[in-house]
Amino acid sequence: MPASMSWDRLLDDTRLGDEPLPSSAADRRRRTETGRSEFQKDHDRLIFSEPFRKLGRKTQVHPLPQNDRVHNRLTHSLEVSCVGRSLGELAGKRLHADGKLPAGVVAADVAAIVQAACLAHDIGNPPFGHAGEYAIRGWYGKRPAAFFAGMRQACIEDLNTFEGNAQGFRLLTSLVDTVGLRLTYATLGSFIKYPWSASHAPRYKPGKFSYFASESQAFEIIARSMGLLDIEPGVFCRHPLVYFVEAADDICYAIIDVEDGVEMNLLHVAEVEALLLSLLGPAIRDQYAQARPARSERQRLRWLRGKAVDVLIEDCVASFFRNADAILGGRFQSTLVEAGSPHVASGVAAAKALAREKIFTHTRKMEIEIGAYAAVDTLLDACSDAAREQLVAGAGPSLSYRASRILGLMGDSAPTPTTSLEDGYRLINDFLSSLTDNRATELAQVIRGRG
Repeated sequence: MPASMSWDRLLDDTRLGDEPLPSSAADRRRRTETGRSEFQKDHDRLIFSEPFRKLGRKTQVHPLPQNDRVHNRLTHSLEVSCVGRSLGELAGKRLHADGKLPAGVVAADVAAIVQAACLAHDIGNPPFGHAGEYAIRGWYGKRPAAFFAGMRQACIEDLNTFEGNAQGFRLLTSLVDTVGLRLTYATLGSFIKYPWSASHAPRYKPGKFSYFASESQAFEIIARSMGLLDIEPGVFCRHPLVYFVEAADDICYAIIDVEDGVEMNLLHVAEVEALLLSLLGPAIRDQYAQARPARSERQRLRWLRGKAVDVLIEDCVASFFRNADAILGGRFQSTLVEAGSPHVASGVAAAKALAREKIFTHTRKMEIEIGAYAAVDTLLDACSDAAREQLVAGAGPSLSYRASRILGLMGDSAPTPTTSLEDGYRLINDFLSSLTDNRATELAQVIRGRG
């Protein structure tokens, strides 16, 4: 195993499924006549895609919010991408100055890779956010052993521990014909936050993994093409740019969650103000104190949020280069925020703790999440019954009218008579994950006869 990864291979603009290209990574890098790199195309493909648009009606933290100022998955992903672009731009400039960028790659390309991976980081999430993930896992967890008869153990683990990150990788690789997305290896590598499968997760990060067994071959091709270091069979070290995607998500979660808490009257302006000020240096705090009386509460929080994000971006880039040797050697076991300046790390930890204590346990949030469980159960019951009828009875007069209607609703995700049982349930999860909060709620009501 090589001692370190190479930026020349890590910044590969090959697309999964492309014809074999020249062996030199530099020769593979292409720009269109408009000057766009393949990495910039990744960003545009995501922005124009249907799965990305659907994030506008998927839960970020608060399901079906009544306040239009509260974030959803789309606004969250856009903000994460902006922070990621800034992180990538600063890192790209430093890599260029140090002579580390390979031929054909500029600082803006590094920014584009991180920005695109940030746009995609939640693209596989089901409706209702993490509550939707737990509901899917819970439904499969309640099935008797006979339900899984004939399925491989790896598939059973995938179903019982359904994960939005792995569903996102499936969407970007196995489902490219359906959704029309074919991203570069570099962007896909930067997307893979947990480079192992469900079977490996208990030893690395329980409940978190980035590929299902059905995508193991695609994962292996991408990882080996970029020279990610082997940890054990089926497990690789992270792509270095993953740390920036993770940092961008952490920054937005920490700062934006508490801002949403104020919007929903779950947090007081004063406690959020104090938290954001703790991230800033004395000069900025003095500047804020002088201008504070002339600003409204919202203006004050927006100003503080902007300054805090600037501080976090600079601190995370500094943290990356302090730990660059360990990161490229696959030995870095922390996050850029945690390995950053102590006051920054403690400030972000305090923001997350505040969100856990006062936002995630809010009564309305819990009430809607309970409803989310009921909606997911209803949809999985109906789709499972229809799929099993299809796989047993096949198409034709023997298929009940109800089953045929439900399969019709599933569209491209409907199993056919020749679909295997394993693939049938992966298709059901594809369908369910593609639904927005509103559509999942509506369909569940229709299936219950309440439409």
